[in-house]
This record gives sequence, C-alpha cells and structure tokens, in this order.
Amino acid sequence: MSTLKGPSPVAEPEISYRHYLLSQVWWDWWTITRTVVPRVWTVASGVVVTLTRTLLGGLWGFFAFPVWLALCAGIAAAALPAAVIGAALTILYGAVAAVGLAAWLACVLVLAAVERLFMAYGRILQTCPHPFCYEKIALPVYECPGCGARHPRLTPGPAGAFRHVCRCGARLPTTVFLGRFRLAAYCPHCTGRLPDRIGRVRVEPLPFVGGPAAGKTTFMVLGIRALHARAQALKGRLAFVEQRHALAYARAIGEFRRGGRATKTGPELPLATMVDVDLPGRARRILYMFDPAGEHYTGATEVESLRYLDHGEALLFVVDPFALPQVHRALTGEERRHVDQAAAPSGEDPADTLQRVLNGLRSRPDRGRRKRVAVVVTKVDLLGGTEIGRTAGRGDKALRGWLDDVGLGNTVRALDQAAGQVRYFGSGLETPPDDVADLLGWVSGLPADRRQAATPPGHDLPGTAPLRAPWPVRGRGDARVPAGYQAGRWAVLAGLSVLTAATVTAVAAAVAARYPFQFQYWNLPF
Repeated sequence: MSTLKGPSPVAEPEISYRHYLLSQVWWDWWTITRTVVPRVWTVASGVVVTLTRTLLGGLWGFFAFPVWLALCAGIAAAALPAAVIGAALTILYGAVAAVGLAAWLACVLVLAAVERLFMAYGRILQTCPHPFCYEKIALPVYECPGCGARHPRLTPGPAGAFRHVCRCGARLPTTVFLGRFRLAAYCPHCTGRLPDRIGRVRVEPLPFVGGPAAGKTTFMVLGIRALHARAQALKGRLAFVEQRHALAYARAIGEFRRGGRATKTGPELPLATMVDVDLPGRARRILYMFDPAGEHYTGATEVESLRYLDHGEALLFVVDPFALPQVHRALTGEERRHVDQAAAPSGEDPADTLQRVLNGLRSRPDRGRRKRVAVVVTKVDLLGGTEIGRTAGRGDKALRGWLDDVGLGNTVRALDQAAGQVRYFGSGLETPPDDVADLLGWVSGLPADRRQAATPPGHDLPGTAPLRAPWPVRGRGDARVPAGYQAGRWAVLAGLSVLTAATVTAVAAAVAARYPFQFQYWNLPF
C-alpha cells in the first residue's frame, strides 16, 4: 500500500519518518503474520467441516469414516511442516532486513565521516550572531520549505542516510554536500535566523574593539566598501545577510558622501553585521562584524557580556590616536580645535580598553590568544596635519614604532604575546580601498588577490541577494508513505523471494545428493 492507511498503517510522525528498516518493516511482518495464520486456520477448518459434511453426512458415513480420518490426519500432519516453513520464512525475512540495516548503517557512517572531514578540512565554524546568545553551534535547526517544520537533527541517522522525509512528505538532504546548506537555518539556542550557506562556508567573527568614538563604525563601513570593490574587480559577489544592514550601510555611505559622520552606535548588545563574501576559487567567508558601542569596553562586566569574543581567530583593535594622553597633550590649541570640529576624540585611553579586553579573554578557553590581530589607527588624515603625527605614516613598521614612541609600547608588546601575527594599519576616509581590502582579507583569512585594482563601486551598493538556490520542495505528499517505505517493501519482498528460491533449490540439491534416484525408461510397444 502506498497510503498511510491500509493493512499495515504507517503512523504520521511528529517531525520526520524513521527509516523503514528500523521499525515499519517489523510492523509489516506482524501484519503479515496476524493475517496469514488466521487465514490458514480458517481455510483448514473450513476444509475439515466440508469433508465431515460430505463424507459423514449420510448412511454411507460408516463406510467413509476411514477415508475422512485419513484426510483429517493428513491436514493435521501438514501443520508441522507449515509451521517449519513459516519459521524459515520469518528467519529469511529477518536476514533480508538485517542485510538492509547493515547497508543503511554503512551509508550513515560513511556520510557522517565525509561530512566531518569536509568540516575539518574547510575549518567550518558555525556561531550565532544574535545578542544575548553568541553561542557556538554544532548543528543548526533546519526548516522544511514545504510545511515550515523545524528539524533539529538533520543528519545521517535513524530518519535516513541520504534524505529525511518530513511529515509533509518533503525530502530533505542530510549533509552539507548533499544540499543541506540550501535550507533555512536557525540557532538551536535562541531560534534566531542564521545566514544562508552556513555550514558550507566558514563563519569568521570579526570583533571591532575600541573605545567610544574611536572610529569603529567608520572603518567597518570603509572595509565593506573595499571588500565590495574587490569582489566586483574579481568577478565575485558580496551581499548582506540582513536587509536592515544593507539599509544601514547605504545610509552610512550617503553620510560620507555628504561629508558627515557615521551615526553613533546604540548602547544595546550588537547583532553582527553579516556579510557573505564569495570570491573566485575557494575564497568564501561569512563575516560577522561585531561593532558594539565603545561603552561596552569600558568595564569588565560589559566585556564579559560580549560572548562572541570566545569564537574566531581574529580581532581588530581600533585606536583613536587623539585619545592617547601623550598625543592629546602635544596638540596645539589650533590643532585641538581642528580635530574637535572634524571628529571628536574618544574619551577612553586605548591602552585601558585593550588591557580590559585581554584580561577578559584570558579567562576563556583559548586564554585570549588570537591568530591574527589588526591594529587600526584611525583618523590618520587628521593625524598627518599635526606636529606629533607627521612621523606616524601608514605602514606597518612606521605605525608600530610611532605607537611605541607615544606611550603605547606596553600595549604593543602585550599584543605580540597575545597574537600569532599583528599588523598595524593607518586608516582615513581617503585610504585606498585596495589597502583596506588587503587588511580585511588578511584578518578574515581571505587570500589576497590584486590582479585588478579595487575601485570604489560608486552608487552600486551590495544588496541581500542570496548566494545559494533554495531547496526545492519534492515528495509524495502527506497522504502517502515515503518512497523509501515503498521501495523497502518491494526490496524485502524481492530479497525474500530470492532467498526462498535459493533455499528450496539448495535443499532439493542436498536431498538429491544424499538419496540419489535411478530412473529406468521402458519402451512401450504400440
């Protein structure tokens, strides 16, 4: 039967159907047993009743009694071989199911191992970008595109090796390389929506660390603009995951073009600005750019709430040079007025900010160590117009030496101990996009590629177009059993038939070998 109802009904699952060989195959066996045995008993008893009425129903019954007794004894004697045949068929049924289960288990183990290797080789990291969560995710919850049911364990397992069948009948892939990344994904901890392609592309958290008004938002906008230009130059793509982030970026770009400043970040915990970058080759990342208000770095309790610092390999330390006490004291009155009019300096000493963050990180699993740290000195266009900033430059060595000279030497040495690699970068509104793209590419693990110059994209702003095709809804509907159930029933029947024929043939051959018969042929005269 292909419907849920029938001699062996299939219960509608809460989320997805279990594999046929794990449960339904035994319900089918029980249905066959409870159907065949009563029917055999009914037929046998009916034959006995018919023989009794026919042979013993008249005066001749006394003479027909021996015949009736012999026939009834034959029917009773047939019960034993019938039971033996039934037991043999049951054993063969179990053997077919066991072979199928072994094949299913092998597929499950191979698929699970391949996916683990894929995740390890691609260094796939999955984390939640939502405030008050920021948890690391082993497996997202996936949504069925047919009915919206949430599947928390969409992996090779009891519901299927290659596909799970949803309660609505839709067939869903169980691994990333089979297409699972094309389903809508949600965080299992907070149920927040996760970006498309999660699980196929590495998530790279990029925390922007810096005090209030240090220029974190401005540099993040410049970085997105530079990566967008790089993606266009290399015939790749860059898209926002959330529409609100695309709109916020468009507003920020409009403010920059009008000569204004970036809007101050609100005091709430940040939702990561999620950017999906797809460059030619294997250069793919989902960047989580965390840009909290600088006030979140002004106290140990506030730093503790930024749980996204637990994940990832990189960190961007944004330094406002005019917040350094030695620089601030060295400014002349005219320089100070000019700086205040152009961009108000941060009120937090960068050394205090970084030390607070490093102290918070040391209590975490990796002891706060990062593979890559980018130190971004902002407002270098203003800094170059001051006497103390003329020697700062924008290159790595020049900036490092200058920061050491203006009292940030202990911070520089602390970073050397806390990170595998540290780069220093000077950023301003006129910084070449190629340089910004190189820095963000390095810190996020994207390979550098400057075959074509990355020019600002003008009015062409990145949108939110998905970088993967949605999974199509295919299946047999919610009124019919999954195709796997139908195929399983036919496979068990075919396997049982083959094994039965083979067993009968083997028994016949064994009997013939044990008791050979000699045949004589006579020529009959006509």
